[in-house]
Amino acid sequence: MLVLTRRPGEALLIGEEIRIIVLAVEGERVKIGIEASREIPIVRAELLVAVAAANRQAAHSPQRVLERLKHALAGAGNE
Repeated sequence: MLVLTRRPGEALLIGEEIRIIVLAVEGERVKIGIEASREIPIVRAELLVAVAAANRQAAHSPQRVLERLKHALAGAGNE
């Protein structure tokens, strides 16, 4: 990991197409601007983590429902 110190108004470049500018520092928060072509997706990391977790949960939900249904049907046959 590269760690840099920047002041408001200073920028860094990633390749030739992405520019990250420090807009403001307010307490423990840093406001940044990102200049990149529209073809480059820019997504907050925490959103990707949340979506991945929701997708994993949704993928396992049908299996749990199916197991409960099998159990309920097996119990109904004993009556």
